Amino acid sequence: MSIADKIRPLHDRVVVKRLDAEQKTASGIIIPDTGTEKPQEGTVIACGKGALKDDGSIRPMDVKTGDVVLFGKWAATEVKLEGQELLVMKEDDIIAVLNK
Repeated sequence: MSIADKIRPLHDRVVVKRLDAEQKTASGIIIPDTGTEKPQEGTVIACGKGALKDDGSIRPMDVKTGDVVLFGKWAATEVKLEGQELLVMKEDDIIAVLNK
């Protein structure tokens, strides 16, 4: 059973696994863990069904599992599940989907 099968976000929330920080500069200088900021991009591993509108209908999500997204620095709640650090955030906190 994968980690995505063990967590199900509700409504318009998504679960994101942060991408690893770059450990080396373009010129080859190695950056220690204490000197790096956490990256603000990650991969969506689970999505809710969508936002509940006032009339009771559901607005479907714009992001899907597998999308690589950019998000705000303080946008998410950090959770640890089976030793993995994950982020849970509202879809509105996602700034963009990256096309790689």
